[in-house]
Amino acid sequence: MWVKLRSLRKSFTYASKGLRYAFAHEQNFRIQLVIALVVILLMVVLPIKAWEAVALIFVIVSVLILEIANTVVERFVDLLKPRLHHYSEIIKDMMAAAVLIVSVGAVIAGIIIFYPYVISS
Repeated sequence: MWVKLRSLRKSFTYASKGLRYAFAHEQNFRIQLVIALVVILLMVVLPIKAWEAVALIFVIVSVLILEIANTVVERFVDLLKPRLHHYSEIIKDMMAAAVLIVSVGAVIAGIIIFYPYVISS
């Protein structure tokens, strides 16, 4: 069989452990997840177009992935902190800035997409 089910199951197990860690230890991830669920609820309730739904899903996934990447970089930098002195802080700040940029972009995209539907309701 071309798919090794045991290996695939292990991959999903590791991925779910990572998601559980992010949810348990990262407040921003939990906040972003709640916002994502609200956006998905609005997508179901409002008659948005398919391309708008795709754009919103893409934005949601981008924010959540970047938040997880930020956590990974922070943890990795924490391992190296004694050797990298002030660069550790700069790296963490830049990752936080990346998350902020994509989050602001997500809010703007959400406003642009939802505004006409909310106003017409």
